[in-house]
Amino acid sequence: MITGSSALTPTLLSLLQSCQQQERLDWQPKFLSDLQAKLIYTLVDTLLPKTETPGALEVKVDMFIDAVFSDLYDEKGQASVIAGINDLDKRSQESYGDAFAELGEKDRTDLLGKLESESGKYNGSVWGTSVGKQEPVGFYRSVKSLALWGYFSSEEIGKNVLSYDPIPGSYLGCIPLSEVGNSWSL
Repeated sequence: MITGSSALTPTLLSLLQSCQQQERLDWQPKFLSDLQAKLIYTLVDTLLPKTETPGALEVKVDMFIDAVFSDLYDEKGQASVIAGINDLDKRSQESYGDAFAELGEKDRTDLLGKLESESGKYNGSVWGTSVGKQEPVGFYRSVKSLALWGYFSSEEIGKNVLSYDPIPGSYLGCIPLSEVGNSWSL
């Protein structure tokens, strides 16, 4: 998994950059249907809403996720995504009487809280190598992970929210944390 992700990182970054150049009004999903794209749109907006910092939709995380599903997942992985989307909508219908994308913010947050507690966790890692056998984490955790990756890898967040220094200066190893400021982007 780690070897595969290191090999795919440049591809994922190029996908993210290509998503940044598309206008939202002209965007047609590459893999997802319009209804499935609306669910992913609503999901990432619920996970990373706009606050004093840009939200997931402003940095086009939903478009990034669709590109990952389209370009990097094999047929089995894509079938798993469709099954996960269908399951999420089914649970939404059963619990709240409506599709996930149509729920109010409180109901969406409540359902995602349930999914968070039920989904598997990623194993810790030591020097980039996963510790132990990784159990399946499920659709919700996978999409949440992609959303976070797409969000924090975006140019907007990297340059304007996180601290960014394209040409770092001298190494200062022993300074108080209060002088560091924001988390740093790479």
